[in-house]
Amino acid sequence: MTTITAVMTRSRHLVFFSRQILTIILLIILCAALAIYGLGSGTLSLTPLQVIDALRGEGPHNLTVIVTQWRLPRVAMALILGAALAASGAIFQSLMRNPLGSPDVIGFNTGAYSGVLVAIVLFNSAIAGITVGAMAGGLLTALVVYLLAWRNGVETFRLIIVGIAVRALLVAGNTWLVISASLESALTAGLWSAGSLNGITWAKSLPVLGLIILAWALAALLSRRMHLLEMGDDMARALGVPVERTRLWLMLAGVGLTAAATAVAGPISFIALVAPQIARRLCPNQSQPLLIAGLTGALLLLAADVATQRLFLPYQLPVGVLTVSLGGIYLIGLLIRESRKK
Repeated sequence: MTTITAVMTRSRHLVFFSRQILTIILLIILCAALAIYGLGSGTLSLTPLQVIDALRGEGPHNLTVIVTQWRLPRVAMALILGAALAASGAIFQSLMRNPLGSPDVIGFNTGAYSGVLVAIVLFNSAIAGITVGAMAGGLLTALVVYLLAWRNGVETFRLIIVGIAVRALLVAGNTWLVISASLESALTAGLWSAGSLNGITWAKSLPVLGLIILAWALAALLSRRMHLLEMGDDMARALGVPVERTRLWLMLAGVGLTAAATAVAGPISFIALVAPQIARRLCPNQSQPLLIAGLTGALLLLAADVATQRLFLPYQLPVGVLTVSLGGIYLIGLLIRESRKK
């Protein structure tokens, strides 16, 4: 009987592992196919073979410039920022054991945007100062929410409620900053607030890539502890996890990821909320939740950006407008589902 049980357990683990691998491969293929489509579509349409030749540096010079210098930064950053936002959402939803535990719901990306506004409106900063402002705003918001929610530990529901309240205060403060700014600063801040990948370049992107890599590496190192925290604080402590210290480091990684995305493209909402939930449905019992959620978020953000470029011609909407519209519908459905559980 013991042998049969062991064989069944091993077979079940093999099935779960195989499903994860297939899901990862499928998501990578979809991201690559959509990226090639995004690189080839536009006023000058290119075939997939032309796009691949341009990426390899073997096509005509003018096509290589169009693909690698004009279109590739936008496509690459859509994938990278989508993955960063989704990983951040996966971290906070895991820590709070609640599908509403997303950085855009509890106000961390709003705090990062507040830091961006301060850098733009008060200091007229360039991209480096904006990146620092986004990180500082996100971290300060996380610290305030954490301290206000602390009562001999942090309860998930209290943290979400405090986060929503702090977010409301930040939105009011952001509005005041915009209306009191100069016309030029207000226009820049207004465009930033929509969440857009328009006009993105390698020069604007590179300063935040290091921050994304560091935050992702930190989250990956703590992913096993994050999984143990989902069992509850008492169980995690019994298994040797320093609960509060781990939670703080994971929050730092999550805030870093969402702040980096906000520094480049503005507050793109609902990718962090939706992507981890889709990833869980694609592949339950994940051993690599950050990777699968990241690939899902990359695919979602790139798909949304391609849609905003192609569906509303001759106009190009900011990608944040589409993600907010679709994400709002998803949030309503999620709230209805959660209310029916009680």
